[in-house]
This record gives sequence, structure tokens and C-alpha cells, in this order.
Amino acid sequence: MNIFGLTIKQLKSAILKKKISIQEITKETIKNIQKYNPQLNAWITITEKRMLLEATNLEKKYFKNIKNLPLLGIPYGVKNIFNIKNYITLVGSKIFKKNKPAIKDAWTINKLLQSGALLTGALNMDAYAYGFTTENSDYGPTRNPHDHKRIAGGSSGGSAAAVSAGLIPFSLGTDTNGSIRVPASLCGIFGLKPTFGRISRNGVHVFSSSLDHVGHFARCVEDLALVYNVLCGRDIQDCFQSSYSDNSMYNFNCIKKGAKGLKCAVLGGFFKKWCDKHANLAVKKVAQSLNIQEEIILPEAIIARISAFIITASEAGNNYLPYLRKSLKMDSYSYPRLLAGSMIPNTWYIQAQRFRRIFQKIVASIFKKIDILIAPSTPCSATLIGQENMIINNTNFSPRVAMGLLTQPISFIGLPVCSVPLMTDKKLPIGIQIIASPFKEINALRIAWELEKKEILLKPRNIRL
Repeated sequence: MNIFGLTIKQLKSAILKKKISIQEITKETIKNIQKYNPQLNAWITITEKRMLLEATNLEKKYFKNIKNLPLLGIPYGVKNIFNIKNYITLVGSKIFKKNKPAIKDAWTINKLLQSGALLTGALNMDAYAYGFTTENSDYGPTRNPHDHKRIAGGSSGGSAAAVSAGLIPFSLGTDTNGSIRVPASLCGIFGLKPTFGRISRNGVHVFSSSLDHVGHFARCVEDLALVYNVLCGRDIQDCFQSSYSDNSMYNFNCIKKGAKGLKCAVLGGFFKKWCDKHANLAVKKVAQSLNIQEEIILPEAIIARISAFIITASEAGNNYLPYLRKSLKMDSYSYPRLLAGSMIPNTWYIQAQRFRRIFQKIVASIFKKIDILIAPSTPCSATLIGQENMIINNTNFSPRVAMGLLTQPISFIGLPVCSVPLMTDKKLPIGIQIIASPFKEINALRIAWELEKKEILLKPRNIRL
């Protein structure tokens, strides 16, 4: 049985109907990864022995009536920022290669294990999670399955490419300033960044303490929602997790309500100005499909982005200060940025955090009248690997910095966002952000499902590698 590109529902159905065994899925997945990863460079580490053991344990329990496990026999991967027991968490950098292996799994990996999922390994990323292209990895750039000459986006580029290629149905990533939404956009898949504090970060390497989010990628809305349900839950060991993070489970029928009763608006101004015509056409297509008439302008968005830069640089710089002091061989792209961040004056950081509270109140007032905001996920489609510049609105930007131009103001205040994929006239994917109010992930998923149902989104495909 060919398992390339199958959804969670399709794979689980095949297992329950005994068309394929969990062991067969495991061996086929490993074979596919070993065959195609040299071209993609999505995996840094393949956890083959662990995956085979998990499959064996599952099949033993399977005969004890565990058919209701939501992710029974489903393979997945995680960004190499999540702790995997008995493996070194490399975080895309060789400075950690002499660290001791993790003594236990990240909280999210443990949750997935309990739901029957099979871990394939650790996926490539920008070093330290600092970048939007997955080029500044000590393990080489990840290549976009739609065009191997192009970037996969970052910093969770390996996670997005693995799912986009059809090698696994879903993967985990993290998002500080856009690191799930950017690669989801460029690789043409769905990405969910939940509300800040919704999903536990226990066992995830810290980059920016007050901005890091855990989220995931999938090839359809139903899979995205199913994995989200599994990842929800309270972890008392994560002091950053919100008290709202209970075991809220959504029946998929709730998501099938679609856009009914939800008021949507398009974000204009900053979000319209700083993207190319293809991104604006994608927004227009979504707006027409949802019959959106209203446009909202957030003049403070540019200040929000600047403030996000200050907070990210300051927190990351101070988190990595011990490594900077040791003068370890960090990559030439991250080192000066982290060093500069560690020297940002406290007054700048405090001022940025003060503005954060102001911006939260401004956006909260909008959500009293509007349920969903629509904006591009990236300013343009994937650029070429090694490309130093891109032109947006007659202005020269570096893709490594500016691919997160439109995502930073949103994650700055921790809003839940689902990035949905469309295809441009250039035959390259681009994503649209479906932005909801805090802890209303279900509204974002409802709109994503509505757009998927109307067949205006890019359908998942098995990329010919």
C-alpha cells in the first residue's frame, strides 16, 4: 500500500481495516525518508530504532482494544528544538553537539506518544530558531518540495518541508515571530500557531521566553484540528502556560460550522503595502470567497514589528549569553545579532513591553466587533536559496529578516493564527493568515475549513521528488 501523502484519517482507517499494519507503515515511512531526505534535507536525525520500538509496543497494545487512540500508527516529526529522550537537542547548531542527550521527552512528544503517534526524528531548522529561511543551519539548508532551488522558510523549515513532501502527515514546530506561518506559506501547507501559552513548552529549547509558541503543520484542516486536540492540556510544570490551557476538545462537527455567524475583515495598510501583487491577489481571492467587505488598518503595526525585534533580540541575546561569553564558533549570521541583542538597554526592552500592552488593548477593541482578521502570511512566495535580496514595494529587503514582516505584529501579542495555502500565478504557494482573538483557535479553524470546502485552497499533493 502506498502511504505517500495520506491523511491521518486515511492512514488510521487503513490500519483498522487491516489493509496495512503499524509495522508496515513504520518501515515504509523510514524507507521513504531515507530515500528522499538527501534531496530535501528536512531531517537532521532519524529515530529509526525508537520508531520501530514504538510500533512494536503499539501492535502489542492494539489487540487490547486501543482502537480509539486518535493518532494510532501515525508517523510525525519534530523540529530539532524539542527534547527527544536519549538524543541530543541540536537546535540547528553544532555548538550543542557535545551536550548530554535529553533525559526525557518534551511534554508534547509524550502527549503524542500516548495518542499512538510514531516519532520519525528531529527536523532541520534555522540555528537557535533565529531566521525565516532555514539557511543558517549548521546542517545545511532545507529545500522546498515545490522547487528544490528555493527556501522552505523558517525557522521550522524542515517541519514544513517534510509534511509538504507527503513524507509524514503532520509535524511540530515553534513560532516566535512567524516560524510556523512563514514555512507553511512557502511550502503550501496548513500551519497553526495557537494562542501564546496554549500549548506547553516544557522540554522545548528556549529562544525568546515571552514570544515562543508551540504549534504544528498538516496537509488538511481536519488533521490540523485533530493534532491540536491532542496537544491541548494543562502542564503544571510550564510556568508560561496559560490557565486557559485546559483539555478543551473540539468535535470536528463544530469546525464544520464554517464561516456561519463569524464576522471577518481584511487587514489593510501595513499588511497590504508590504507584500507583492501575488500576495494581495491571494488575500482578494479569500475575501471574495468569504464575502468580506470591511478593511481594517492598524497604523501601530510597524511599531509592533519594531518592538517585537527589540524583545526577541534582547531575550535571545541574554538566553545565549553564556555561549557568547565562551566565544564558541556560532554561525556568522546569528552571532552578531545575538551579541547585539545581549547589549540592548533595559529601557528599550521595557518600552517595547509597555507598547505590547497598548497594542494588545488596541487589537482587543477590534475583536469586540470582528471575529476574524485576514492578512498575507509572507510578503511573497519562496525566494531562491542563497538569494540575498527581495524587492517589496520598491524597497530592498533580506529574505532572512523580512519573510516575517507580516507575521511579527501578530505573534507579538500572542494571537492564534492558522496559515492556509493558495497557489499564485507563478505556480508557487503562498499563505494567508486567518487571525482570531485569544483562545479562539476554533474560529480560525472554522474559516480554514470553509475555504478548504470551497476548494480555493491549494490541495495537498505528493511532490515528485
